[in-house]
Amino acid sequence: MNPAHMREALNLARQGRGLASPNPMVGAVLVRDGEVVGRGFHTYAGLKHAEIIALEEAGEKARGATLYLNLEPCAHQGRTPPCADALIRAGVAQVVAPIEDPNPQVAGEGFRKLRAAGVEVYLAGDFAAEAAKLNEPFLHFMRTGRPLVTLKTAITLDGKISAPDDGSPTRSGWITSERARAHVQELRHDHDAIMTGIGTVLADDCLLTDRSGFPRSRPLLRIVMDSQLRLPLDSKMARSAANDLLVVTTSAASAERRKLLEGRGVQVEVMDGPGGRADLRGVVAWLARRDHLSLMIEAGSKLNWSALETGVVDRIFFYYGPKILGGLEALPLAGGIGRRRRADAIRVHGVTIHPIPPDEFAVEGYLHVHGNR
Repeated sequence: MNPAHMREALNLARQGRGLASPNPMVGAVLVRDGEVVGRGFHTYAGLKHAEIIALEEAGEKARGATLYLNLEPCAHQGRTPPCADALIRAGVAQVVAPIEDPNPQVAGEGFRKLRAAGVEVYLAGDFAAEAAKLNEPFLHFMRTGRPLVTLKTAITLDGKISAPDDGSPTRSGWITSERARAHVQELRHDHDAIMTGIGTVLADDCLLTDRSGFPRSRPLLRIVMDSQLRLPLDSKMARSAANDLLVVTTSAASAERRKLLEGRGVQVEVMDGPGGRADLRGVVAWLARRDHLSLMIEAGSKLNWSALETGVVDRIFFYYGPKILGGLEALPLAGGIGRRRRADAIRVHGVTIHPIPPDEFAVEGYLHVHGNR
């Protein structure tokens, strides 16, 4: 195995960011006699899988070649025929990949089919962690049947997300720098859906769009939790609705108000949850049924705590600004009743620190061990 070719396959796969979902990002590199004879990466709109694109570029040079890719080739008939069959027909001699595809329709069958046809399969274990991280939402979805939910917030060093006299961040100052906020846009780009609460919309008149500038195969679905349908018809959110805005409400909301919002192109769904609030678990299930692999929550203190307490959050991504607000009135990242004892605190595992020079950093971590949900 040549690590440089495996690295190229991973880098090719990354070109599918925002373009491959609900499929995984896959890059493929075909090598014969030390020469790269075919390359490919997958985009959902482009239909063809990375392996097929690489085979077409290689032509007859694929016979006897080694294929490097970051995920097991598919072995089932989906929107396209099985890639494993195409590799066998093309005469590929060896396949190098770091991880199996947990899709129940694949789950090792691609590797088994290749081996049965005499194709050598090599598992590149040194790249397994990186390959899994690259397609984390897809792998999570296939193992659990639900999107990967990330709670993101910008926070001071003393755990505050806003001050008592704050208005819109553009008027009162940001917690984090422009560089950190640009990173947030990239994080948004990597998600299929984004959620906030009506309180944040009323306070900030936010758009909640993907402003990374990178292409997407489908628009970022914006979700507002709004139990009483208070979303203003003249808000930036409502005025910009273009089949990309979902408002989740309750049966207590005004039917007339619902008609007005729907007339503006806003999709409204009634999902009654506990305590007269819109149902967070219901939203996650709704997204799963529509093959949305990932959801990012960017909200205020109340919704942040609700998301944590109901157990829908899988991952946190907290951006820390080098600031201290102090006081008892500044809002913490998560409000609500909280946990009454330190022993009952919500635990975070697998923590990674991402430096944002010169003085900021982000903390990424997981609230549940993968596969336990």
